[in-house]
Amino acid sequence: MPMRKLGKPTDQRMAMLRQLTTDLLDKGRLETTVTRAKEVAPMAEKMITLAKKNDLANYRQALSFLTKEDVAKKLFGELAQKYSTRDGGYTRLVRTGPRRGDAAEMAIVELI
Repeated sequence: MPMRKLGKPTDQRMAMLRQLTTDLLDKGRLETTVTRAKEVAPMAEKMITLAKKNDLANYRQALSFLTKEDVAKKLFGELAQKYSTRDGGYTRLVRTGPRRGDAAEMAIVELI
């Protein structure tokens, strides 16, 4: 699956996606454009899958991607237990219609 470029250079795009993923895992819900949401959801699912395996190497890998250490602790603590019996499909994408300013298609990404 090719990654969408989202109109940004690689370093800016990765920084934005890392931050969006961190915020999604921290708050459990995120409102953004549909294209950004489609990029963030698989990254969040990968982080949850890492947390379910719960070893030091996976914890360090998650820390290298997430921007806040307390979110990694939450991920490996409560979120890993919450999704321990679920095999994938941890996120939901709900379209909410166009944004008022520029009519960009908006969506809500939430943890199930």
